Amino acid sequence: MTLADVVFAWLGVGAFLAAVLPRVVAGRPVSLPVVFLVSGIVVYLLPVPLPAVDPVEQRLVAEHVTEVCVIIALMGAGLARNRPVGRRMWASTWRLLGITMLLTVVVTAVVAWWLLDWPPAAALLLAAVLAPTDPVLASEVRVGEPTEDKHDEDEVRFALTSEAGLNDGLAFPVTYAAIALAAAAGSGWSGEWIGTWAAKDVAFKCVVGVLSGLVIGKLLGWLFFRTRSSVLRLAEYREGFVALGATFLAYGVTELAGGYGFLAVFTTACAVRAAERAHGFHNVLHDFVEQVERLLTATLLFLLGAFIALGGLAPLTWQGAVTGLVLLLVVRPLAGWAGLLGGRLRGWERWVVAGYGIRGIGSLYYLAYALGQQDFFVPERELWAVVTFTVLVSVVLHGVTAGPVVARLDRRRTAEPPSRGALRAGGGTGSRAA
Repeated sequence: MTLADVVFAWLGVGAFLAAVLPRVVAGRPVSLPVVFLVSGIVVYLLPVPLPAVDPVEQRLVAEHVTEVCVIIALMGAGLARNRPVGRRMWASTWRLLGITMLLTVVVTAVVAWWLLDWPPAAALLLAAVLAPTDPVLASEVRVGEPTEDKHDEDEVRFALTSEAGLNDGLAFPVTYAAIALAAAAGSGWSGEWIGTWAAKDVAFKCVVGVLSGLVIGKLLGWLFFRTRSSVLRLAEYREGFVALGATFLAYGVTELAGGYGFLAVFTTACAVRAAERAHGFHNVLHDFVEQVERLLTATLLFLLGAFIALGGLAPLTWQGAVTGLVLLLVVRPLAGWAGLLGGRLRGWERWVVAGYGIRGIGSLYYLAYALGQQDFFVPERELWAVVTFTVLVSVVLHGVTAGPVVARLDRRRTAEPPSRGALRAGGGTGSRAA
């Protein structure tokens, strides 16, 4: 028996479990990510030969594997939503991005700086890394499959899915601010980096990311549905792997142009979705992406569990643990609630959206990326321990509670008539667990 044989066997078992477990855990207070995360911990505690998992030593591998998982998840999120992009129809999303995300970053950075006694650059990095949300890790709180009806999405699922689709890209400017701050601190304090950062890392890269995504999405939409050549009209052949082509094309071209590929991938998916909303090819693309995403997410969470079992949390201090808990249990819920004030979400719906800002694969990617760019004057393993602990708690806490909480919301929603404001804004009353 060789190490490769053991790995192949576990890969086979994992693939079958990824196919079977969603139906097994449906309706139960547990989720697929929780199962794979716990499985990784348990398996790596067994006396069997398995390869070491260490994102600190294997930083480049961790960065690129998580990068692929994030962009595929972004394509899936964009293809899934039915509601056209608009100021009023996406009002909850804009609030979560413009108010909630900003408040979360600022308060988390202050907490890390004060409680952990980290340099400002490291505290800001932690806030940036933990800013992206990831509803993929709790399928109950994301929208389901594409449909023709733009109103067939309840506001809770739509808000969380659209927020995650965009804040994965918007966390990049904050990450670059932390990198620039660390570089300035290393060569003597200076504020000269702020102008360049605002012009390049905020304005230019965001604009390029969105415009690139729109152009590529419109071109692909024309190619899929409207070109006169039947050979090139790919929607007629219903091949789901085309979604991967769209994902990598949008990401690669935008990164080459100097923009944020994460923003471009989600924008591309939205533009393709808008090209022909009623076509069944959207379901083919979405289903294929969802399957790939499920396999990658299950694999990465298994490996994260392995990292935990091998001592990944050993450098964690009580201050680091408290910082993660404060983010999940206090900062995000209160920032989400504040951001949604005055919006159309009311009562428990507002609290669910505020509380289910799940941290996941995006946080792992940003940390691996940033640590490859600059020294933050904090032990890397301590940074990894805090982020890993926060993701662990988020996956377990949100994964276990999301099903019962959203099911209760669905029951209350079906028992109450929709408000006039929700109907005018485009929010439907339909409820579809993913």
